[in-house]
Amino acid sequence: MNFEPSREFATQQLEKFINKNLVEYSRLRNFDFGPNNRSNISCLSPYVTHGIISELEILNKCLKKFSFLKSEKFIQEIFWRIYWKGWLELRPKVWVDFLKDLKEIKPSFQNNQNYLSAINGKTKIECFDNWVNELKNYNYLHNHTRMWFASIWIFTLGLPWQLGAEFFTKYLYDGDSASNTLGWRWVAGVQTKGKNYVALEWNIKKFTNNRFSNIKLNENPTQVIDDRNYSIINNSFINSNLSSNQDLLIFENNLSFEQSDFNNQSFKNIYFVFKGNDTRQIQLDEKVLSFKKSLINNQIENLKNKSFNCKIINIQDLKNIKESLLALYPSVGENLDFINLNNLKNISFLYRKIDQFSWKYCNKGFFNFKNYIPKIIQEFI
Repeated sequence: MNFEPSREFATQQLEKFINKNLVEYSRLRNFDFGPNNRSNISCLSPYVTHGIISELEILNKCLKKFSFLKSEKFIQEIFWRIYWKGWLELRPKVWVDFLKDLKEIKPSFQNNQNYLSAINGKTKIECFDNWVNELKNYNYLHNHTRMWFASIWIFTLGLPWQLGAEFFTKYLYDGDSASNTLGWRWVAGVQTKGKNYVALEWNIKKFTNNRFSNIKLNENPTQVIDDRNYSIINNSFINSNLSSNQDLLIFENNLSFEQSDFNNQSFKNIYFVFKGNDTRQIQLDEKVLSFKKSLINNQIENLKNKSFNCKIINIQDLKNIKESLLALYPSVGENLDFINLNNLKNISFLYRKIDQFSWKYCNKGFFNFKNYIPKIIQEFI
């Protein structure tokens, strides 16, 4: 399993997956054959998360090669990412409360033996310990495995989902404030209240081809209770006015400027913003930070070859820039938090057209959102 930090590699992987594996995706996607065999899944999420390749780019290439019916399950997985982001954008307090809960919970678990065993892969649950090591070594886990992992963390080890979401954020190349946070909430049963996900021994054995033994789990757990309800905020996601010769900020979720809706706009300077651990509320593994910085440097080289004036800056430098700035919207998460916490009112946002169109359908559950997928495709493909 290799994640080369470049757009060139990402597009090659996309083409390879579509041509060789997409048709079998629906049948094989739930199997985790181990880190040395990922032919049944795309492994594109680290690049989609960072905007190196866009959802529309993937959809276009899939639908040029195969019909919607033949690629429907994979297309739905692409739309899950759009849905999770939109859901959180309409309820940003969920992210605020997650960070608040994490800050309150974490001190009391620093010496908790179950927690220490979990993060060090020493629980004696063979599959779980294997996945901890895989996560730390490869900075990636199969999606089905993430569900099993979270369920074992919450229901067998009895640990708060917030600590698990932090653990994934720290190590995953595709750590995303929406998909990761809401995915953990869903497994815990607080995203869709009363509907948790419980990992079962037979299911793990079946979909790992019996690679693991000693899988003794709590398969009848007590429900996690969270009585908080979140109202939908009013936000039209309208773009700020564009004028010539403005500076543009690009954060870590929208790195491919060439694939943006604003690639024909003239900008004076393009600043790629790097956020290190000194300003992060959740500390990242050094390999994850290095991956982000390498992706940024790759994008800068690509743009410089096309005569764009661009460079990397530290997010702290934004506090020293007083003139008006435009920014590709960074989404709810660490970068937007920095802007808000530092009251940087000179920064205005540009939203992706697909987000502006799709997020209004994220007011309910995914199965409601799924009904609008053909409409969204018709609008953009």
